[in-house]
Amino acid sequence: FRWFLDLKPDDDVWDHSTFTKNRDRFHEHGLMQAFFDGTVARAIQEQAVSEEHFSVDGTLIQSMASIKSYRPKDEDPDDPPDSNGWSDFKGEKRGNKTHQSRTDPEARLYRKSSGQPAQLCHMGHALTDNRNAIVLAVDVSQADGFAERESAIDMLKHIRKRHRLRPKTLGEDAGYRGRDHTRELEQLGVTQHIAGHKGRKPKGWKASQRCRKGIEKVFGWKKEIARLKRTKFRDRWKTKMYMLIAGAAYNLLRLRNLGVA
Repeated sequence: FRWFLDLKPDDDVWDHSTFTKNRDRFHEHGLMQAFFDGTVARAIQEQAVSEEHFSVDGTLIQSMASIKSYRPKDEDPDDPPDSNGWSDFKGEKRGNKTHQSRTDPEARLYRKSSGQPAQLCHMGHALTDNRNAIVLAVDVSQADGFAERESAIDMLKHIRKRHRLRPKTLGEDAGYRGRDHTRELEQLGVTQHIAGHKGRKPKGWKASQRCRKGIEKVFGWKKEIARLKRTKFRDRWKTKMYMLIAGAAYNLLRLRNLGVA
């Protein structure tokens, strides 16, 4: 890390609070977004990115809040807690319309699929190319049934504006199914390659679905190496900033392994 920051091996390192104090300024001026976009621009320059075939997926990022902080919205926050710190919620019906976390109000109670426990979480998103799984865009949103589709469109619009990339196909899992989403992709000139497609498959569908699995390696690296399985922050924009940093680091590693950086 000292080498990366042009420090000598025996130089003093900055205290962690140095970054914390400047985080608001970094966010206000889009510093981390620019840093991440710079790695994407480098990958495009080195022709390490497919400009036609992309993949998108989402994953749950656990909130730093405890499930015990998930309380009724109309509850008086000044009510004295029980001996264990919070009231007993056993047998109580809870939902995002009536309940909210006192610790992380932006977190939502959500489960990715049936059979899994519901957790207080946010949803992370990534858009990658199918050639070398370079991360082209990331996003962090509210965890709900519409977030993946909405963020996919936002990320496609971002790379079109920032990098002038106009993909022809987009690999997605079955969670992106929806007429409105398909229509939005068509308006952007993108052919949807969605898992579980019935009937005649679009050209390149099998290859697209095979390449789409590469995005799971991105999420695996971010959760295990970059420690994004559970966020350390309360405000969602801070988690996105960290995801941008992690995405930039992942891209730099990919470019090094490809021998172009």
